[in-house]
Amino acid sequence: MDLAATTAFVTGANRGLGRHFAEQLLARGATVYAGARDPSSIDLPGAIPIALDVTDAESVAAAAAATSGVSLLINNAGSYTGASLLDGSMADIHREMDTHYFGTLAVTRAFAPQLAENGGGGVLNVLSVLSWVTIPDYSAYSAAKSAAWSLTNALRFELAGQGTLVSALHVGFMDTDMVRHVDAPKSDPASVAKLALDAVAAGEVEILADDFSRQVQANLAGGVATLYPRPA
Repeated sequence: MDLAATTAFVTGANRGLGRHFAEQLLARGATVYAGARDPSSIDLPGAIPIALDVTDAESVAAAAAATSGVSLLINNAGSYTGASLLDGSMADIHREMDTHYFGTLAVTRAFAPQLAENGGGGVLNVLSVLSWVTIPDYSAYSAAKSAAWSLTNALRFELAGQGTLVSALHVGFMDTDMVRHVDAPKSDPASVAKLALDAVAAGEVEILADDFSRQVQANLAGGVATLYPRPA
């Protein structure tokens, strides 16, 4: 994919990884629609702000109607409530699933016709190493990301007929607001955005952004005993 000739729509483009995606796409020569719940929060010169709440069907439809020529969709918008599946708020658990699973699905369905009209193009879903493994304090988030991984794999088949390439980005901790409280090595989101965009341009379907993601993926073959070793 020639990113310089691309019209991209980035969800959650007002901060964090999404802002880096939008900024770097602009630098590569792309036309960029920048989606955010509050479009006034988009501060990138050259980006076209679009109001978008991925959990609201009317907002998603309006965003698709307000754009044209989109050939790359980046589903980046996310949430993190810290909810536990056992005793967390059901509203928070629904929010995680509504954002990461149903929101990603709704936006992809809304923009699929534009992608088809423009040669198929591509979809990049921002997932997580927590699509494959869960850790304390991330159980609701991890369940939603795991569902989004399954969704990504299904859409890859369903959109292949119109020539749309669906890619998944798996990444561990990044230096963003969501994990500000975590004391662990963190990737630079600007570097992650560059790596992911280079991979999309090269036609890759599974993108592993860091050693944590590569290690967990390698351990999947070992099953639960490898992913979750019993404490001594």
